[in-house]
Amino acid sequence: MLVAAAVCPHPPLLVRAPELAPLRAACQDVISALRAAEPDVLVVVGGADTTTAYDGTAAGTLKPWGLDLGAGDGDPVLPLSLTIGRLLLGHAPDGLQSVAFDAAPADCLALGRSLAERGRLALLVMADGSACLTTGSPGRHEPAARPHQELIASALAEADPGALAALDPAEADRLWLSGRAALQVLAGAAGTSRLRGRLLEDVAPFGVGYFVAEWR
Repeated sequence: MLVAAAVCPHPPLLVRAPELAPLRAACQDVISALRAAEPDVLVVVGGADTTTAYDGTAAGTLKPWGLDLGAGDGDPVLPLSLTIGRLLLGHAPDGLQSVAFDAAPADCLALGRSLAERGRLALLVMADGSACLTTGSPGRHEPAARPHQELIASALAEADPGALAALDPAEADRLWLSGRAALQVLAGAAGTSRLRGRLLEDVAPFGVGYFVAEWR
């Protein structure tokens, strides 16, 4: 059963850049709420090229992004999203779970449901929004990106798993919404649970949408 969830973005600069200090502080706020829920199991979920379960002690590094920072033990194997999640968390979670960026919604929902079967579950969900929000975005500016961003922000604020489950993969791909699959894992884990949402941040400092939210 999902008892708490936190949604955070995963740009490499999040862990260090002064201009992202408010975003970083908001992430620590929602992560503290995860701990306060006293879960049996805490799992970090994030998008990657493939769907893979990792041990909570698995290592990741930000060296490919020019930052000499890392977390975990052994050779770095974690994708960016889980590496940032591991660094924000500050300790080894009970599990690290990547989900393929192109995973079908049904597979994402099923993965979330399987995680929720592990006991009182807390999820740290690493998910970026659209990268097509402005003319300075990494992707080409798309007018449809802003309303899509607002839809997700509303779903997070209202703890609405149905709205996240309904996200269209083709539209998400067109709008460079890399967090779609991870958000749908959250929807699957939440199921019919009655949780309350709180949206702390909905910003786009580099033309990429970043959300910080909690469900309790």
